[in-house]
Amino acid sequence: MTFLRNTLLALVAFMLTVLPAQARLEIDITSGNIEPLPIAIPNFLGDGQLGQDIAGVVRADLQRSGLFRVLDPASFIERISNTNARPSFTQWTAINASALVTGQVVPDGGGRSRTEFRLWDTFANEQVIGQQFSTNPQNWRRVAHIISDAIYKALTGEDGYFDTRIVFVSEEGPRNQRRKRLTIMDQDGANVRYLTDGRELVITPRFSPSRQEVTYMSYVGGSPRVYLLQIDTGQREVVGNFPSMTFAPRFSPDGQRIVLSLENNGQTNIYTMDLRSRNTTRLTSTTAIDTAPSYSPDGRRIVFESDRGGRQQLYTMNADGSNQQRISFSAGSYSTPVWSPRGDLIAFTKQSGGNFLIGVMKPDGSSERILTEGYHNEGPTWAPNGRTLMFFRESRGAGGGPQLFSIDLTGRNERQVPTPQFGSDPAWSPLLN
Repeated sequence: MTFLRNTLLALVAFMLTVLPAQARLEIDITSGNIEPLPIAIPNFLGDGQLGQDIAGVVRADLQRSGLFRVLDPASFIERISNTNARPSFTQWTAINASALVTGQVVPDGGGRSRTEFRLWDTFANEQVIGQQFSTNPQNWRRVAHIISDAIYKALTGEDGYFDTRIVFVSEEGPRNQRRKRLTIMDQDGANVRYLTDGRELVITPRFSPSRQEVTYMSYVGGSPRVYLLQIDTGQREVVGNFPSMTFAPRFSPDGQRIVLSLENNGQTNIYTMDLRSRNTTRLTSTTAIDTAPSYSPDGRRIVFESDRGGRQQLYTMNADGSNQQRISFSAGSYSTPVWSPRGDLIAFTKQSGGNFLIGVMKPDGSSERILTEGYHNEGPTWAPNGRTLMFFRESRGAGGGPQLFSIDLTGRNERQVPTPQFGSDPAWSPLLN
């Protein structure tokens, strides 16, 4: 049975209670300064260890988002003993818990387990949502992420991003002899799995928006080529048979095309390829280096980097290559642009004053805002809800190397993402199905 099939949940029961319009519990994530919401999450009842583990992952997910302040269980006054009973709300408001999550894990027959949870508004004395799932117990981590997403959406009004994966390049060995392997893991660093064996250099992996498939560049036999890899089956194929270097591939929003750079006779331009017919269309035609293209979420426009003006800057164009316009004009060099899934922002890497910065700007180049800076930050990738970015940061010295970090759009919630070895070139998956 494939990896994906092993992790798919069988959703056998679903119950949703809508929060009354007058209820107080909500988080306004559009405000500039967000005060984290105090939330209490006791261990789930039933299967002792499994209940503890699921609750622990939910706590970690919500805490890491920066929108929630998970309360210390030692502060709890009421001990939950029945998830079907209404809590004693005054005992939760007494410790300033605005929200409460209760849950349990019980056997469901045939070796399966049923996990159910309820989210409560402690000030309005109301249940916000309740859901239950039946699945193989080995899928407990994914159950926890789905619960986290449900809580996030109920309290913010927007989709969560916890039931997702990251594909990245795992690096190990001396700085000048790094072994690089294509690697996949859950967004919190769990369930690491290597997709390549490290005998070939791999860079710039990118997720398909519609399938469990990635595109990446690899040096096979000394020649750089763009590949498609089916994550479930491990099947790999070359994208096109170009006589020279191809790099920086990225999928279109419908997953039917990729946009990439192709070097030919000393010129590097941007092309699209239809993945069904394998027909290519040239979009730019300059003597400069045009690369790192990224589609807007509606597929109508592309942002890319080019040094046609003397240094790397950001440009946009229509998906057919028309209407090419420069959008970055501040001091410094810009690279690795990527369009937000929401369509409202473009993330980028900026080199200025000896530092590497990760920032965002509107698609017309206005309202540029730097989120973080350091010795060498690079390669932002968006969470599917467009509220959080992941990138990699190099550390100095002979023993240094790249590590993954996440940061939200406020720029105040930066966290390292654990990886077994050094990690670079992260790419965030869509929400899993």
